[in-house]
Amino acid sequence: MPRHAQVNNIDHRDLKVDTRRSAALGDDVGFAATFPAEFRDLQACYPIVFRKDARGSLSPVALLGFEEGRNLFLDGERWDAHYLPLAIERQPFLIGRSGDELTVHIDLDHPRVGRTDGEPLFREHGGNTEYLDRIASVLLTLHNGLDRVPAFVDALLALDLLESFAFDVELDDGSQNRLAGYYTINEERLRSLDAEALGRLHAAGYLEPVFMAVASISNFRGLIDRMNRNRAGGR
Repeated sequence: MPRHAQVNNIDHRDLKVDTRRSAALGDDVGFAATFPAEFRDLQACYPIVFRKDARGSLSPVALLGFEEGRNLFLDGERWDAHYLPLAIERQPFLIGRSGDELTVHIDLDHPRVGRTDGEPLFREHGGNTEYLDRIASVLLTLHNGLDRVPAFVDALLALDLLESFAFDVELDDGSQNRLAGYYTINEERLRSLDAEALGRLHAAGYLEPVFMAVASISNFRGLIDRMNRNRAGGR
């Protein structure tokens, strides 16, 4: 059960966060939430698709594997990609509010949190460390980016650009695997948009992330290669 608290230099002066990457520290996940402004960084490594949340709302995610709880970019204590999604980097922190002010909170029961190993949050005399300042920046970027996701998705839906898909894969060991329950951008409909519709997407700042998401689909080939290596016992 998460135990959230607003970070402060009195109660948390000795707190440290383990920044290694491992399944035991919560990194073995199948996808990471994202937002349009992050697509440029993500598209070189991960497929960007869309999924429905518990309320039925669509939102973009960076796909990390073909199964829930199976991260194909996790190699022991190493993240095997040059870009780490911000939704992964921010753990075990989250953004909170104190009145109108946004504040940094931490899950005190998260496996990354302790008092012996890892990155300290505060300097000896109480000031923030560079690590905590970085986390505050990551949280603010995530907050602002995710806040814009509904309008982005609504714009895609209004143009009928999102479609569900199923991805069937036969691995080298002969096993059949299916990825389903996700949505992607319909490239044929995108190509058929008229100048007015494209202009609206561009004016809203959505056209570039749309093309980044389309380009990212080529990373499915890399995911298949990773799964084959994983099944064969290697990387």
